[in-house]
Amino acid sequence: MSTTLYVSNLPFSTTEEVLAGKFGHFGTVVSVKLDRAASVGIRLRGAFVEMQTAADAQKAINGLNFADFDGRLMSLPWFLIERRRSPRRHTRCAR
Repeated sequence: MSTTLYVSNLPFSTTEEVLAGKFGHFGTVVSVKLDRAASVGIRLRGAFVEMQTAADAQKAINGLNFADFDGRLMSLPWFLIERRRSPRRHTRCAR
């Protein structure tokens, strides 16, 4: 089961590769997606980092929350999304 963290207060110069490297010290990184304002495509100061396990995510929170990153203090609020890697089942709603 993978766990997704939201990381905020990142510098605008941050790349997905740099974030993957930082979080990779604490476990296996499944994916990194920089947060963008959907309507205009402007890059925001946040990202979603998916870690392979909840334990890896917790290690990353413990090691990186309020850590200095290019002059800014990264923030990892207690916002975890656990995902099970099983097929989705679609059901129809009766009307």
